[in-house]
Amino acid sequence: MAMPLSSTGRRGMLLALAFAVAIFLAYLSIRAALAEEFSERQTLKDYERATRLEPGEFRYWYLLGRYWQFNLEDMDASRAIRAYRTALALNPHDAEVWLDLGTAYESEGDIPAARDAFLHAKRAYPLSAEVSWRYGNFLLRQGEWDAAFLEIRHAVEADPKRAAEALSRTLRAEPNIDLLLDRVLPPDSTAYLYAIWDQTNEGHTENAYKVWKRLAALRPRLNLGDSFTLVGALRRDRKYLEARQVWEQALAFSGLSGIPSPAGSILWDGGFESRIVGGGFAWIFPEGIRGVQVSIDSHEKHSGGHSLQLFFTGKYNLHLEGPCHDVPVEPLTTYRFSAWVRTQALTTDQGIRFQLRPWAAKDSPTTVTSDLRGTQPWTLLETSWTSGMETHELQVCALRYSSREADDKIQGIAWLDDVALVPLAAEPAKP
Repeated sequence: MAMPLSSTGRRGMLLALAFAVAIFLAYLSIRAALAEEFSERQTLKDYERATRLEPGEFRYWYLLGRYWQFNLEDMDASRAIRAYRTALALNPHDAEVWLDLGTAYESEGDIPAARDAFLHAKRAYPLSAEVSWRYGNFLLRQGEWDAAFLEIRHAVEADPKRAAEALSRTLRAEPNIDLLLDRVLPPDSTAYLYAIWDQTNEGHTENAYKVWKRLAALRPRLNLGDSFTLVGALRRDRKYLEARQVWEQALAFSGLSGIPSPAGSILWDGGFESRIVGGGFAWIFPEGIRGVQVSIDSHEKHSGGHSLQLFFTGKYNLHLEGPCHDVPVEPLTTYRFSAWVRTQALTTDQGIRFQLRPWAAKDSPTTVTSDLRGTQPWTLLETSWTSGMETHELQVCALRYSSREADDKIQGIAWLDDVALVPLAAEPAKP
């Protein structure tokens, strides 16, 4: 008959059991840590070590499969497929593994198995942008346009930043952009903007303009700078009416249509109130010109809340052409140009004036105003200018000619405000 254990004996057994459990847990922890360390080294040998140490961890089998699939020096799709199948046996609900398995099957020419894998991914994560994107591209490669367009649209709905690549890829299969705008891109302002920027940068300005018209129909809230790329491309393509239309719509969508301007002026933001520069039909400031600092000044102004300040350091006899403003104009029309200028201790025999130069046309004159120098109160500079038959844009620039004396370095400050271009009358057509 067994003798009952004393309380001391029971405590000893419990301590021994606890010690054994602790040793076992420590072993498991060390093994897991080693497997994780091996997997992070990203070599075939170490991925295989991780799967041996933790054969029940699906992620290590998945990483091993990706090594066999994507390592250019040691690629083996069949081994990748076996590793993915092992990972899925451990975790059949991971969409990412199913996607890579589908890609591996497709690379081996097993299209039915690839389709099955992509469909498993869809069932595992039906709302995933990545799943819809990769399955849609698989269908696109199979020539199944309708199903492909639907899946790619789902991807863009979930992730609008994919719109640029979505439109670019589907255009290779279907050149009818109107059809693609109906079926691939959802009516989403972010998606449309990404598509516009991409198509413009690729030189497909007409496509970009068609996307813009879809965007405009939504009447979105935009930043004015969102239009700069397209407006610039339309101007380069001499699509002047379209460029002006996009600009006017962008002003409305950005809430900037009501920027104060001198009465009747068609030059936008002649008072520098918006503080927006850099493209479209806005001011463009010169960059990298030594000897002058260009800034918006809220203390000194002729009217409104701001003026433009040109601060000359006195170190250079510089020729300055800018800031500049491109203005859409009508052919055969006379305009009155005016600007208010103030100077403070502006040295040399060449001060600040304005130049009016036709853009991309040779049938209109270049005109310059008189200049202002020294210390002068707010003074009106003005001139008239008439556009030619082929003139659609005028570039207005602040201008300072180099001094006649090479060592005559300009110093001082000039302020510009209330720059205006007002149409006066259309010229009679020439016989």
